[in-house]
Amino acid sequence: MSKIPEEINKLSFEKAMEELAEIVENLESGNIDLEKSIEYYTRGSHLRSHCQRKLDEAVLKLEEIKVLSDGKISKKSE
Repeated sequence: MSKIPEEINKLSFEKAMEELAEIVENLESGNIDLEKSIEYYTRGSHLRSHCQRKLDEAVLKLEEIKVLSDGKISKKSE
């Protein structure tokens, strides 16, 4: 897998998912030529990797949170 382009790295999770959904829709339509299909597939692959990384980062942040007995939220390291 090649390096994710910087323009994709700058996208929010939501924007990347939106674009990925459009790419999937276009690929599933079957109305595009082979070269465009390859281009879409490559970009979609980068978008998927970007979204997965964003989700992994969110999970790590959530795992750092703990709820105290009084209901307050704090970081586990505190």
